[in-house]
Amino acid sequence: MVPVQRFFDAVRAAGLDFFTGVPDSLLKDFCAYVTDHTGADQHVIAANEGGAVALAAGHYLATGHPALVYMQNSGQGNAVNPLTSLADREVFGIPMLLLVGWRGEPGRPDEPQHVKQGRVTSALFEAIGVEASVLPEDASGALEAVRCAVGRMTENSSPVALIVRSGTFERYRLRREVVTSYELGREAAIKLALDLIGDGPVVVATTGMTAREMFEHREVTSAPHHADFRTVGCMGHASQIALGIALAQPGRPVYCLDGDGAVIMHMGGLAIIGSQQPANFKHVVFNNGAHDSVGGQPTAGFDLDLPQIALACGYRLALKAETADTTRAGLAALRDAKGPALLEIRVNKGARADLGRPKASPAENKHELMRFLGA
Repeated sequence: MVPVQRFFDAVRAAGLDFFTGVPDSLLKDFCAYVTDHTGADQHVIAANEGGAVALAAGHYLATGHPALVYMQNSGQGNAVNPLTSLADREVFGIPMLLLVGWRGEPGRPDEPQHVKQGRVTSALFEAIGVEASVLPEDASGALEAVRCAVGRMTENSSPVALIVRSGTFERYRLRREVVTSYELGREAAIKLALDLIGDGPVVVATTGMTAREMFEHREVTSAPHHADFRTVGCMGHASQIALGIALAQPGRPVYCLDGDGAVIMHMGGLAIIGSQQPANFKHVVFNNGAHDSVGGQPTAGFDLDLPQIALACGYRLALKAETADTTRAGLAALRDAKGPALLEIRVNKGARADLGRPKASPAENKHELMRFLGA
């Protein structure tokens, strides 16, 4: 295994003095070390992976120093555009080191949404002309890989990627944590929301713990799953899935259970929802100020006024709740309002260690929902 301190020191010694990206479960120990050992001017957790590539480009233009961009391989899609049309040596030629967590690595069991992405990770980098190699799992090999990768990216004025297998980095616990004292955690708030929403409306849940907690509550309460869509991948797009359903079936209430990191990742979706004015669209955002599913790294969620942003984007109603009582009142107001309407619920981060996973496959989830919708 690779000690995160030695890896971090090797990156800094190679001349990389700026870090940006979107946290990943396979990189959480390294990301936590970066968070604890850099200042705000040296490390920015980006809205999405494409934005991180652009941030790295801006840093290089201003300083002449390349940056490190970290991401899960699911973020390759967000990064492809700026990698090919900005950083590529045939365009501006901007060197940067990409550190990419390899979810869905062939031969290792993983969640369904990661299997295809894991299979094509190396091929996708090859297709867009980004040199990529797997980071060795021993310390000396990893440090030599950093030295070689930085040399190649500097020589060729282009991005170079190091792909990281599960278990490569030694454990490191984040020290610079934001501790909150809200009345509810996310799971408790989800239970309140689902109990009030009931079985009739369509419920689209964002990826990560939210979808899993929704599934488990339905199981515990013996409630049906037929109107639920569990977005197991494509972080940040649950609201647009819900919007597509709401526009196609305007007589049916459609709820999106979202997270702060997901909303921030593709915040332009709020403007599209507002512009379409779907009266049946209800948006519930559980804001814990963290990328909770991938190590608890902070988001900008607590620095934003999401209700005001939603209103500015054209939502008819936007509220905030921080207690069980205000959550119930907000959910009731959301239910009775003409949409688009949004409720932000501030919650503490964290999830149960024994939280289950959906028993149905994504395909089974799709077919069950489509039967319910008569599609």
